[in-house]
Amino acid sequence: MEGLLNSAQCVAKAVSFWKNPYAWLLDKRLSRGYWVFFSAAFFFDAGFAVYFFLFNLYLLDCGFNERSMGWIGGAMTLGSLAATLPVGALGRRIGVRPLLIILFINAPLTNAVRAIWVWEPAQIAFAFLTGVAMSSWGVCFLPAVARLTNERNRTSGFSLIFSVSVGTSMLGGIVCGYLGKWLGLAGFMIQPLAVKRLILLAACGIALVGLFPVLRLHVPSQQDAFITEHGHRKWLKAGKSNPFLIRFLLCMALWSGILAAFTPFANVYLTKDLHISMTKIGLIFSSVQVVQLCMGLLAPVLFRALGLVNGIAITQIAAGIVLVLLSKAANERVAIILYLIYSAAQWMSSPGLYNLLMSKTPDEDRSNAAAATMFCNSLVASVATAGAGILFARFGYSPVLLLLGAGALLIAFLFHSLISPLQNGAG
Repeated sequence: MEGLLNSAQCVAKAVSFWKNPYAWLLDKRLSRGYWVFFSAAFFFDAGFAVYFFLFNLYLLDCGFNERSMGWIGGAMTLGSLAATLPVGALGRRIGVRPLLIILFINAPLTNAVRAIWVWEPAQIAFAFLTGVAMSSWGVCFLPAVARLTNERNRTSGFSLIFSVSVGTSMLGGIVCGYLGKWLGLAGFMIQPLAVKRLILLAACGIALVGLFPVLRLHVPSQQDAFITEHGHRKWLKAGKSNPFLIRFLLCMALWSGILAAFTPFANVYLTKDLHISMTKIGLIFSSVQVVQLCMGLLAPVLFRALGLVNGIAITQIAAGIVLVLLSKAANERVAIILYLIYSAAQWMSSPGLYNLLMSKTPDEDRSNAAAATMFCNSLVASVATAGAGILFARFGYSPVLLLLGAGALLIAFLFHSLISPLQNGAG
């Protein structure tokens, strides 16, 4: 009865948001500093959401196959892995704001070079450098949001950043699909490859706009703000007496491996296996943004109703089942619907996982835990992306998607089994 009452209250809150979003935001009492950071994240996510959605399709047009894409994607996550500890040490010396300034300059410029210099060795090298640059976001993002929010509004703060910025990406998807036609109607006869390159460069420009709010950002300082080599040893020592961190990092890394094995290749799968046109790919991308926007805003409802652990496990189970079904999908319409459901499920899990990590970690250890999460995720994802590219190229998509779906279901069971006993009945 109590669970039903909590669910009814959560649904009522969701309805109140859609009726009056402004009042809902006022009720959350998010700080000015949070909204400045939100603005930076808005442009950063909007630009790179379009960029990474389109980039493998651009490589496909340039003659790359899944094996090459896997090596390139693996190099990027490997760069993130290699840079996590050094970037953390740098951040401890210079602080959050200077590190974010470096990120918002380096990441757009590095990715712009990747869109221009299409040569496999150069692609692998600059993908590694992109991973180095992007690692700063993983180190800074979680502690910054945690310090700019409180226990009451932290879940909503994470959900807003994960959800609202993708709304602008919906327009990006439409542009990706229709820009070639619009330019043709205007009398500009540009090849599809050149159109994709233009979109990629524009996406880098959008991400660069986020530099302006970063210049106005102030994040509350903390002595142990970033992970260092000493902090890394401190975390490992603390992990022996804190079973939550060890268990969480194991489950989070495995889950990141599942996502990294399919998400970078999803558009290639839709294009090569199902022969979906670029126009439809753009509309699918826009639809994904709408679905993720809605599901991200509803994530707090799910997690309050079921608890964080149960809610996260449910989203992982849903993603696993959809991957299994997707491996058998031969119809274009069915495959698109399944892909949208998969995108919604895996996106809903993200704010829950990060909120769980921040909520169960003492404030003085949050930055170390965030960097350790980034480190473990990158380690597994680099192997998963490169390995999946080889498997897709050799065996095709159907058997590999079936394997990934089974893996997602196993990880959901493992996550619930390992984390739930540590919750002591708390969600």
